[in-house]
Amino acid sequence: VDDDEEIRTQMKWALSGDYDIVLAADRPGAVEIFRDEKPAGVLLDLGLPPNPGVPDEGLATLSDILAVDRFTKVVVITGQNEKEIALRAIGGGAYDFLCKPIDMDELNHLLKRCFHVSKLERQFAELQDLVGGSESFEGILGNSARMRPVFEMIRKVATTDAPVLVLGESGTGKEMVAHAVHKKSDRQKGPFVAINCGAIPENLLESELFGHERGAFTGAHVQRPGRIETANGGTLFLDEVGEMPSALQVKLLRFLQDQTIQRVGGREEIRVDTRVIAATNADLKKNMASGSFREDLFYRLAVVQILLPPLREREEDILLLAKFFLHRFAAEGHKTGLAFDTDALRALNKHPWPGNVRELENCVRRAVILAEGKRVTARDLELNSGAVDTNGAVTIKDAREAVERQMIQQALRKYSGKIAPAAAELGLSRPTIYELMDKLGIVRPNAELAKAAKG
Repeated sequence: VDDDEEIRTQMKWALSGDYDIVLAADRPGAVEIFRDEKPAGVLLDLGLPPNPGVPDEGLATLSDILAVDRFTKVVVITGQNEKEIALRAIGGGAYDFLCKPIDMDELNHLLKRCFHVSKLERQFAELQDLVGGSESFEGILGNSARMRPVFEMIRKVATTDAPVLVLGESGTGKEMVAHAVHKKSDRQKGPFVAINCGAIPENLLESELFGHERGAFTGAHVQRPGRIETANGGTLFLDEVGEMPSALQVKLLRFLQDQTIQRVGGREEIRVDTRVIAATNADLKKNMASGSFREDLFYRLAVVQILLPPLREREEDILLLAKFFLHRFAAEGHKTGLAFDTDALRALNKHPWPGNVRELENCVRRAVILAEGKRVTARDLELNSGAVDTNGAVTIKDAREAVERQMIQQALRKYSGKIAPAAAELGLSRPTIYELMDKLGIVRPNAELAKAAKG
């Protein structure tokens, strides 16, 4: 942007080998062209008409440009070599300040830095929008209809000290929900202590939870507080609580009833103030029927239940999550500028994701490592081998059921929950689609409407 046509021509000739150049001679023309072209960098003369002798019109142009796009790097170029003007320009948001006559080597070096910094700032802002914007809730990404009730339940339950039971398939993000409840509660400044009840051997789990006194058993050389005691003043997260042995279920129930514990080998009653959040991917009602999980403990833990939907029922969130993971792992691997190509996006949407968000995260991590160039392809995602979760334990039956569930849900959405046209499109009879819906855990539309009416 310069009112001198000769200078504009010279600059275009000098820079057009490396950049696409657009020209303007005054403030109105510059702002109009900037809105149309959205350049990442601007070279701006401060002495613009109608009064080229003062910098006011140029500084106003700087302000107008940055109001349109705050990430644009504006390099002010002027013959007015006064420090005060330079400070006003930098204070107004200019990236740098050069005086005429211009050293082209210096300018080229500066422009390269401008574009690099602008790119990094835009990528960082995009990540911040994903993690902290309207599509995120305490770090949990999601903008689908299925996730909104989850966010609302977290908001409501966080204001209380009631025990919470988080239910959902493996990889859906149950610990993240527990973290979100903790961070939004009055206990947020206290500790968040997690323990996986299924990952610790039964003979060690009691000591891990309740602690032990010195000499309580072989190897107990010192007194050690357990996880429950460590969580005093904060939140205790019991992951895979359905795997807890029966004997420990009794001790946990006692703690939930009176908020006191005894360390292994000890007799002292220790009062502990902690909020308990439990999670499981098991069917606890089925476990209660078989006698492997105590009914009274279930009702103590499940004062409030939060059900996390599987990723296949959050179709709107798949690409949102994939894009977030892509940016994160690309930044970690110093592969900035990576993007999914069209086939990769199509593959991400079609995959049933039996391993849920954890599978998607690991899939994108692997793809970033394998990607060559600036595009992540469908081949990089390696989704053609069928449904395999993060542990490689999903069977053909699991994959088939995931696909069946996805197709039925898509048909029901297409026909606003009407069974007859959905069944016809899928080539099924009404009794068959009802049978499949019950088998796959899909709520019948009428039942869902009735439930909504009662609520």
